[in-house]
Amino acid sequence: MLSFGGDYNPEQWSPETWKEDAELMQLAGVNLVTVGVFSWSNLEPRPGQYEFGWLDTVLDTLADHGIGVDLATPTASPPPWFSLQHPEALTVTAAGTRLTHGSRDTYCVCSPAYREAAARICGVLADRYAEHPALTMWHVHNEYGTMCYCDQAAVSFRTWLRFRYGDLDALNAAWTTSFWSQRYSDWAEVMPPRATQYLVNPAQFVDYRRFWSDELLAAFKEQQTIIRAATPDIPVTTNFVFGGWVPVDHSQWADAVDLVAIDNYPSGTGLEPEEQTAFAADQARGWAGRGEWLLMEQAPGAISDGKRLHTKEQGRMTRMSLSHVARGSRGALFFQWRASAGGAEQFHPGMLPHAGQESRRFLETCELGGLLGRLGDVTGSQVETEVAVLWDAAAWWAMQGTHLPSSDLDYLEAVRSAHRQFWRAGVGVDVIHPGAELTPYRLVVVPSLYLVDPAHAAALREYVAAGGHVLVTYFSGIVDPNCRVFLGGYPGAFRELLGIRVEEFYPVAETELADAGKARWWSEQVDPEGAEVVDVYASGPLAGSPAITRNSFGGGEAWYVSTQLEDPGYRRLVETVCRRAGVPMPLLPDGVEMVRRRKDADTWTFLLNHGAAEVAIEIEGHDLVSGRPVEGALTLQPGAQAVVERSG
Repeated sequence: MLSFGGDYNPEQWSPETWKEDAELMQLAGVNLVTVGVFSWSNLEPRPGQYEFGWLDTVLDTLADHGIGVDLATPTASPPPWFSLQHPEALTVTAAGTRLTHGSRDTYCVCSPAYREAAARICGVLADRYAEHPALTMWHVHNEYGTMCYCDQAAVSFRTWLRFRYGDLDALNAAWTTSFWSQRYSDWAEVMPPRATQYLVNPAQFVDYRRFWSDELLAAFKEQQTIIRAATPDIPVTTNFVFGGWVPVDHSQWADAVDLVAIDNYPSGTGLEPEEQTAFAADQARGWAGRGEWLLMEQAPGAISDGKRLHTKEQGRMTRMSLSHVARGSRGALFFQWRASAGGAEQFHPGMLPHAGQESRRFLETCELGGLLGRLGDVTGSQVETEVAVLWDAAAWWAMQGTHLPSSDLDYLEAVRSAHRQFWRAGVGVDVIHPGAELTPYRLVVVPSLYLVDPAHAAALREYVAAGGHVLVTYFSGIVDPNCRVFLGGYPGAFRELLGIRVEEFYPVAETELADAGKARWWSEQVDPEGAEVVDVYASGPLAGSPAITRNSFGGGEAWYVSTQLEDPGYRRLVETVCRRAGVPMPLLPDGVEMVRRRKDADTWTFLLNHGAAEVAIEIEGHDLVSGRPVEGALTLQPGAQAVVERSG
């Protein structure tokens, strides 16, 4: 069975509304709701005084209607009394400003008072609801990612550094503190990378994010331990949130949760949100070790472009939900069930909007619930993939530094643009950590992996030597995990594998290649050392010089692209690389997304038409959306979707 539902905030509504909500959820096919995420001040209005009566009633009502509960610990938003009692626990910015209560995430997880209060409310909830029939899953906290620069954080950071490096000599060597007279002679001198006169130490910057990832994980595990003691058979998770502000390496968290769960809020215009949705889903599956995971939050009715909330047209909510399910999610959950009447997110869409049940949005919610109910057999199947795209949080953090040769360098866009070429071609992709197993794949793509562990570089060499194919793009293999350059020429970590040497970078706004066409952001003076030149620069200071190379290495091939190709040329290159690697390339009409899941001899092919034209797809089986057999070809209207099941 696939999960369907979302965040439910009954504390915002009257008891009369709770009963109506349960009945409407039942009508829509909702079977799982997340309750209590931001309810701390309602559950514990004064220190040590609890009011659970309302939550008892809500959970009983949901159980009576056959709706499971993903019960949250409310520790992402401490109540006002806590902040008043413990002002030292309020978040401090890098510039030294202590933030005040009045929003969410107003805490420092390094604060002992906060950790004690969080453990206390977690324990009381676990003891009270351990045997409740509605309890289906535990949801610890919400979107771990709040970072702080206070003195308590500084103390915890030093403790973490002592464990990582052992002594100051090792720390000084790792951080290259001989530069700019930064050498430390006492641990008390070591601080977080707070606002300073000029450029921050890049190694310190990255380590601070590594520290926060570990510290936040420790806070999660504290609550998880309490919960497991009370309910050892109930799964415990938290919702991963993705963004440049998030100091969490989710690949390192995945083993700690019983089920990888993500929130996904794509942005942009055109098909950008669909592309980002596919990327987020493939990344979640990578964190889950190619297994299943859960979409915990998405917006039912709107997409932000940074300035405006654009309403999702009819069917788009369904297609984006199916994209997640196609790529391994055990269901589709939303934020939130009922749109809030007040508060800071009152215009965040709901499955049940302000307009009520007689609305287009609620009708589509009901239709989606019915459809997911017909797709239950897909659970337990695996997404078919033969390509991996590498993603590393530490490399992203390192490329957020202000000291790099160009402000145009954008790790996230480099990785997404690589992923986008396969999404448009209908080729299954896993987004995985560089330390993951590479042997299941015919092709591994390494976009702008600026920071690389030598062990991971060695694994990539072994993979290609054994017959694998790899496509590496510009500004990869430049520094080690301590942000120290691999000397002897770029890309130091991959020079032998790629058969090239880069002596100098040439950052540019735009450039052009003879065959691949337009490119942007970056170019490099590439000197082949055994590699074959595939394409050359046609303009700019490097006109006539190698731009794309291919190197035979052992039994495989290693490609290098020294610039950011625009999509048309990138797509042609990917088609060539896939053909040489033996990766099938489906011929899909523009705007059509295709994903196939398999379990033994049974397959489910998800087809989503995001375009404005009717399309025909050659396929056979039974369409679970329309309920009709498909013999030879399937016609998809604009905005339509199909899930074609084929047995045996």
